Amino acid sequence: MTETTPYQLMGGETAVRSLVERFYFYMDILPEAEAVRAVHGESLNTAKDKLFKYLSGWLGGPNLFIEEFGHPMLRRRHFPFKIGEVERDQWMLCMNKALAEVPMPQALRANLRESLQQLATHMINQPSA
Repeated sequence: MTETTPYQLMGGETAVRSLVERFYFYMDILPEAEAVRAVHGESLNTAKDKLFKYLSGWLGGPNLFIEEFGHPMLRRRHFPFKIGEVERDQWMLCMNKALAEVPMPQALRANLRESLQQLATHMINQPSA
C-alpha cells in the first residue's frame, strides 16, 4: 500500500501551482506585505518557479528543486536577504491567505500552516528591532 502524500491530498501539481500563484498575488498587492515584497526582485517569476519546485518535493511530490538546484539549504540560500520577524510575518500573511483559497482537507491546511510557520521562522537572519 502506498502512502498518500500531502502533495496528493491537496491535488498535486495543479494545486501547488495555484498555491504559489495565490501566494505571490498577495505578496504583490498587499500593502501589509511591502517589506517581504521588497526582498524580491522586480519580477516574481524566478521566485514563483523556485517555490513551486521546492514545495513539490517538500510536500511529497516530484523533487524538482533538488533535481535542478541540488539540496535546498534554505537558510543558506536566503542568507543574502534581510529576513526579520516583519518579513517572516508578512510572508506568512500571504501564505495563509493563499492556503485558505486552495481546496484541501482542513487538517492538512492546519498542518501546512504550522510547518510553514516553523520554516519561515527558521529563515530569520536579522535580530528583532
